[in-house]
Amino acid sequence: MSNKMKLDILAIGAHPDDVELSCSGTVAKEVDNGKKVGILDLTRGELGTRGTPETRDQEAKDAANILGVSVRENLGFRDGFFKNDEAHQLAIIEILRKYRPEIVLCNAIKDRHIDHGKGSQLVSDACFLSGLRKIETSIDGKKQEAWRPKKVYHYIQWQIIEPDFVVDVSGYMGKKMESVMAYKTQFYDAKSDAPSTPISSKNFKESIRYRAADLGRIIGVEYAEGYTVERYPAVNSIFDLI
Repeated sequence: MSNKMKLDILAIGAHPDDVELSCSGTVAKEVDNGKKVGILDLTRGELGTRGTPETRDQEAKDAANILGVSVRENLGFRDGFFKNDEAHQLAIIEILRKYRPEIVLCNAIKDRHIDHGKGSQLVSDACFLSGLRKIETSIDGKKQEAWRPKKVYHYIQWQIIEPDFVVDVSGYMGKKMESVMAYKTQFYDAKSDAPSTPISSKNFKESIRYRAADLGRIIGVEYAEGYTVERYPAVNSIFDLI
């Protein structure tokens, strides 16, 4: 895959499956709209109770194929122990400058899992720093040009957070659920004898759909996904709001 590929959207998650659980309806919809979308996982989810890093690697590939994204990469940060420091910021900056996304979607600003809020701030900081020309990075021996995404949006995860805006994903819940269930070691399986976790319950699997349905209900559509913003959302016309 060409290093010169430019993305419209880069969806970033601390763990493989964060993107699928939280914003894959949006991803699938924009892919159908002809946008180039990529996924970046910060860790391999190696501390997960169920499955292995190797099974997660394959599941992430399967989910990416289901969603039709243009690229998926994994930075291999330490699950649970990565930090918001210069080394980790630079690794993300290299990816941002490589793919030059207009929009970045990233983890919830606060959540049950410590990696989510930590990953949220790390990505947000890297997006700002990536626009500074005096921070030098290179890829394949070639100096990269500065690039700052125009917008950074934070999806909502385990903890219920009031969204600043929502995206109508009606017609895409089927694909969203298919991408989530590609992680067959992680989520509800009545036949599995693996240890139970908060996300492996039947209730959690069902919550993915009913939470999207509730956001959809509020805006008068079937399903929606919510986001928080770092600055005021803006529209060109009052009629842009649905």
